[in-house]
Amino acid sequence: MSGARIYIVDEHPSVRMALVDRLRRAPELQVIGHTGDAQTVLADVEAMRPDVVLVEVKRTDGLGLELIRQVASLPDGPRAVVLTSYGATWEHEAAARAGASGYLLKDIDSEELIRQIVALAPS
Repeated sequence: MSGARIYIVDEHPSVRMALVDRLRRAPELQVIGHTGDAQTVLADVEAMRPDVVLVEVKRTDGLGLELIRQVASLPDGPRAVVLTSYGATWEHEAAARAGASGYLLKDIDSEELIRQIVALAPS
């Protein structure tokens, strides 16, 4: 299997699994892992070395932007990309300051979502 290697962070299991299923259908993407647990993200990312980490920043623990900051600061690390249910200008700006390479909405058409993720992956 080839394509951009993706790791998904979303604390809602049903939403996360639906997203995994949605993205696994794309031959240009490879979903290599996912979690809802903020405590496992960095260890997983360092071990699995994805190209892109998709993070839902609206978390009940308030750690969404901190996860973006941590992933974006890894040496030779992946691109940290917000993938959220609904956008907010302040959040988009805060995510960019935290190091996010992109800010995407979950409700966009699957083909467009896949195109955007592929475009954000390092070449």
